[in-house]
Amino acid sequence: MLHLCTFVFLLATLSGGLSACIGPDASLPIVNKVIAPDGFSRIATLADGIFPGPIIRGKKGDEFRINVLDKLKDKSLDLATSIHWHGFFQRHTNYADGPSFVTQCPLIPKESFLYSFKVPDQAGTFWYHSHFKNQYCDGLRGALIIDDPNDPHRYLYDVDNDDTVITLADWYHYLSTNAPARPAFNSTLINGKGRYPGGPSNVSLAVVKVEQHKRYRFRLVSISCDPSFVFSIDSHTMTVIEVEGVNVQPLVVDSLEIFVGQRYSVVVTANQPITNYWLRALPKTAGGGISGFKGGIDAAVFHYKGAPNANPTTDSAVNVPVSKIPLIETNLHPGKPTPGGADININLQVLLNLTQGLFDVNGVPFESPTVPVLLQILSGAKKASDLVPTGSIYGLSPNKSVELTIPGGAIGGPHPVHLHGHNFHVVRSAGNSSYNFNNPVIRDVVSIGNFGDNVTIRFFTDNPGPWFFHCHIDWHLNAGFAVVFAEDVPDVPSQDITTAAWRNLCPAYDKFIDETKHH
Repeated sequence: MLHLCTFVFLLATLSGGLSACIGPDASLPIVNKVIAPDGFSRIATLADGIFPGPIIRGKKGDEFRINVLDKLKDKSLDLATSIHWHGFFQRHTNYADGPSFVTQCPLIPKESFLYSFKVPDQAGTFWYHSHFKNQYCDGLRGALIIDDPNDPHRYLYDVDNDDTVITLADWYHYLSTNAPARPAFNSTLINGKGRYPGGPSNVSLAVVKVEQHKRYRFRLVSISCDPSFVFSIDSHTMTVIEVEGVNVQPLVVDSLEIFVGQRYSVVVTANQPITNYWLRALPKTAGGGISGFKGGIDAAVFHYKGAPNANPTTDSAVNVPVSKIPLIETNLHPGKPTPGGADININLQVLLNLTQGLFDVNGVPFESPTVPVLLQILSGAKKASDLVPTGSIYGLSPNKSVELTIPGGAIGGPHPVHLHGHNFHVVRSAGNSSYNFNNPVIRDVVSIGNFGDNVTIRFFTDNPGPWFFHCHIDWHLNAGFAVVFAEDVPDVPSQDITTAAWRNLCPAYDKFIDETKHH
């Protein structure tokens, strides 16, 4: 049988692409390496030595077996690691979800850990990243794609391969271990390439290649640590067909704002004259961003076959199109409506405590416990009130509908929040005061908006385990913006498997920390 990534690689090669992927069985070495994706050299923490990390690819129904090898050596950066496979339900494999001190102890240098999990009922666009401190801001992030052999939208596009995956990232010229109190990124990277203000103008930009009259499924993945991006392609519209692993009714837009951790599949028809066009990703943060597109900043080249191998002839900072049909979240609808009332209602009030410099969620900043929450449960804790950190654990009974309301307005927003182990229905979106209980968009990251917003989501408790819920601006997560939903605690021991290697992680990590302190 032809391996999926081999098959995709052959297709990409035949079509002129050079990309390849790994998976569903693969080794993933985590290494330190000096890179200069925007012309500025710095040491980074990388999957397989590249940024972004290699695309991991499989198909619906596959079992993934990713053996992560910690080969980190640079002591100016974090040496331990853990990997989160963002967007996967991890039913019965909570141990493989990845967040340090929630479902596992971190992996230490010179050791490996096998993440094994099944994807029986999900397909679409996902990603992976470090879930240890702020490590993914140093480069440990990449795309993960699940192909659906029976994709209902297959008739809408001709090309869907590794070359049509587009990652959007922020990049920093300082290490996450030496970040200022208010981190600010230095450049936008599209597929790992970009430029920064005042930097070298000869740094190559990413090139997205198309052939006239063909239809392309572009998988947009925000692997950002902080900013959202407004994505667009000059002179082209896009048809949104998938949001974070859930197919939606096709929706035509000419721009979309994508927040940290979010993903979209858009179909773009190469129906314009043969030339080069600007592909844009304008960053937005609470403190402002790198504004404008001067000199190719925040941009890539959308290249038609037959056009010169050059940047577009239009000035990227002068000829900026005005969006006429931007994406509005409430216009996204899944194929099947799922109405229903909530059994459990939780309100999460988020405030930035300026004295402490920490985010309080219902008055409590999240602090990582020394013993992972999953291990606490497997060691005998019977209910959520037995778990630590106290005040940050919310118990959820099984087979219940849950409604979360998260008012906006906390300093540093709008904050994109992510739920592990589930996706959810966004019944009230940011910038909107009405509720949709008929056919709301389903996703796993949502912006909670600004002051006056009361974003409301619903999900069903059908997946026992401790699941992290947090702001996906990584700096904010590590400043306390998180809680853990302890779902169906009594059934976790019988429902969630673990491995001997998983049980060895904590003793090894504790020994590593102890030895590090004494050196």
